[in-house]
Amino acid sequence: MADVTVTQFAEVLKVPVERLLAQLGEAGIPVSGAESTISDEAKMELLTFLRRSHGRTLPGASPPKITLQRKSQGEIKVASAQGRARTVNVEVRTKKTYLNRNALQQQVRTQNEEVDRQKQQPEPEPIPVVEEVPLTPEEMEAREAQRREEQQREAEQREAAMRQMVENEARNMAEAEAREAAETEARRQIDARLAEERKLAQAARPEAPKAVRTDAPRTDRDAKSFQRTELHVSSDASARFKKKKQYQQQSRSRRPVHVNVGGQHGFERPAAPVKRDVQVGETVTVAELAQRMAVKANEVIKVMMNMGVMATINQPIDQDTAILVIEELGHTAVVLKENALEDELLVTDSSHELMSRPPVVTVMGHVDHGKTSLLDYIRRTKVASGEAGGITQHVGAYHVETPKGVITFLDTPGHAAFTAMRARGAQVTDIVILVVAADDGVMPQTIEAIEHARAAEVPVVVAVNKIDKHDKDLDRIKNDLAKYNIIPEEWGGDTQFAYVSAKTGEGIDKLLESILLQADVLELKATRDGLAAGVVIESTMEKGRGAVATVLVKRGVLRPGDPIIAGQEFGRVRAMFDETGKSVDEAGPSLPVVVLGLSGAPNAGDDLLVVESERKAREVALYRQGKYRDTKLAKQGPAKFEDMMSQMGDGKTATIQVVLKADVQGSAEALRDALSKLSTDEVAVKVISSGIGGITESDVTMAQAANARIIGFNVRADSSARNMIKESGIDVRYYSVIYEAIDDIRAALSGMLAPEVKEQIVGLAEVRDVFRSSKFGTVAGSIVVDGYLRRNNPIRVLRDNVVIFEGELESLRRFKDDVNEVRAGTECGIAVQNYNDVRVGDQIECFSRFEVARSV
Repeated sequence: MADVTVTQFAEVLKVPVERLLAQLGEAGIPVSGAESTISDEAKMELLTFLRRSHGRTLPGASPPKITLQRKSQGEIKVASAQGRARTVNVEVRTKKTYLNRNALQQQVRTQNEEVDRQKQQPEPEPIPVVEEVPLTPEEMEAREAQRREEQQREAEQREAAMRQMVENEARNMAEAEAREAAETEARRQIDARLAEERKLAQAARPEAPKAVRTDAPRTDRDAKSFQRTELHVSSDASARFKKKKQYQQQSRSRRPVHVNVGGQHGFERPAAPVKRDVQVGETVTVAELAQRMAVKANEVIKVMMNMGVMATINQPIDQDTAILVIEELGHTAVVLKENALEDELLVTDSSHELMSRPPVVTVMGHVDHGKTSLLDYIRRTKVASGEAGGITQHVGAYHVETPKGVITFLDTPGHAAFTAMRARGAQVTDIVILVVAADDGVMPQTIEAIEHARAAEVPVVVAVNKIDKHDKDLDRIKNDLAKYNIIPEEWGGDTQFAYVSAKTGEGIDKLLESILLQADVLELKATRDGLAAGVVIESTMEKGRGAVATVLVKRGVLRPGDPIIAGQEFGRVRAMFDETGKSVDEAGPSLPVVVLGLSGAPNAGDDLLVVESERKAREVALYRQGKYRDTKLAKQGPAKFEDMMSQMGDGKTATIQVVLKADVQGSAEALRDALSKLSTDEVAVKVISSGIGGITESDVTMAQAANARIIGFNVRADSSARNMIKESGIDVRYYSVIYEAIDDIRAALSGMLAPEVKEQIVGLAEVRDVFRSSKFGTVAGSIVVDGYLRRNNPIRVLRDNVVIFEGELESLRRFKDDVNEVRAGTECGIAVQNYNDVRVGDQIECFSRFEVARSV
């Protein structure tokens, strides 16, 4: 790079010209003014000087010496003038300098080698003359351009290093100036405060008598009292908080240090409130939140109480509450993304080859419309006869090899209690077969199935079943389905209709053709490479086999030995079976298999993923379990004031406690949801525990502690649990059909409801005359115009068809005889208890109250 002037070089370095001139003068580089030129050698000399002035050495060199300074705190006992011992803080400073022996030895070694080299240097050999080949003009121009580029690059590197050194020096000088200004300002404020205190003290002190000796010499103490006192600002605020043990350990190894300590104090520089960026996850405890904000936990609890939230120091709170507390205390909340492990599992490789896969078909419809019987004919099996009550209560997954291709079928329950099962079936399917009975038409679960299919955005194929019956009405079914935008193709719509009979097999081939045609239109594809993934259709706990999960593979190939994770459970595939119980070695996309080897039964609908190792699966599962536990605790608490008040006033609600055990996860979920929907404002069902597997001792113990009843759905109690049931007298009910369990709980809730009180008018009398009696007061001479009047029944007095009094009869007489009942068309005398304002023309209405049993 060509020589530049001082002004141009200062612009490149972005420093004032005066500072650059001063630095050049300190480095010993002669310049006459701002317009003087600087060569490259002068720039390197200035860079070397700045490096040395900042304590830096040249690259590759080591410092000749290192100085270490240490400081320790301690306390000593010093006798005071009164003879009492006082404690004095002592600060011991040590300074050690270490010489670099290697650098000194290298320097001496270099000098000796230079002397030896000069003594033993041989005569120079003659340099052979090499005939130089002349270069072409193009080569010479290229070499010249390369040389200029190298010079330009070296100059830019030197300027960048120079600019960095100058910026560092400017920053250090600015920091030193700011620190000095801050210390000066602190001293000035302290001096001003002391001067003001001194003036106040002098003003409050009483005046001394005027006769004072002036010839007495002033002592040192009096002189010091009028001198300016210097207050020292502590440079290390944490020095006061060091422990005593440090000095005690040091004092054992050396003699005590005697220090003359004056009456000076160490003041800390006042600090402004610090605004922090507080990181918040999904849940955080009160103690952790207080630590991140550098405040006491009591302050956080106080702010939460002002917000109407009560929490202890170790109680987790949710993310929204934590953000409100952080903003209330003046800090900034930073929401953390805690799903890094989850995101890693969801990453898939898009480079794998996609291949065609079989369609997944879900059969949906109303209960008893023939869904399972239709699949029975296709599979040539008899599954419906094995279901309790003839209704499907589990999600069955089967794959069928038809002459036209492989199809995977999911059979969902049609009962109203299995809404969640049908929703899961619609989410994992490609095509929905809507089964409608030809003699029954569109029913509530049929409409619900249409809504599930529409929400999942999957095509629908309508199968009109039971066409072999004589009372079929196909046109009515088409019209009813058209109301829900299910238009058949013969009417110009896009929905295929197949008319079948699960009993005779009529139309089954056409239904399978419609399914495969729809699958060809969808172009269903999946990869067989990479890590497998699927979805849990159903899960259960079986004795001798452990957790058993029915899995539908979505991509990849699942094999025995693969480490897997499903929801909060993990493990390794120990064995796989198909729907017939036959062991299989692998399962490709769209094939259902039964998997053994999980640590527990996962929830139906959880995604099953194959990971790299079992260690990774364990890590993710434990993370999910902890996250679920923290989220559950955060939702349960902290308690709010309005919730506490509502609970205090809600003491009249009758509750049935239930411990629920079922054979599979889906049935337990469906039964739990159905029982929860039976709750009203007056009576409620509380499922305190829900699980799968047989009834154990722990279930009986829990039911006994909570005064609950046990419901076993397709499960039984073991021998030890049966003994405990006999001893404790716990109510245990076994069911195999879900609506029977629901009906029994509904009947129990109905029995807990308070009966409804109704009124019925039984008679009406009209007042014709009014008499006075010394014994009864006013007596109404009346005639019964309708029904009858009974003495023990309550009555109302009506005037102009408006009720003016409600009470009881004091006396009912026929002539002079007391009677219990007077019927229509008969005159009588009526005395109303505690009411004497009966007038002619009033009506006396007699009614009765009776109770009516209520039901849920």
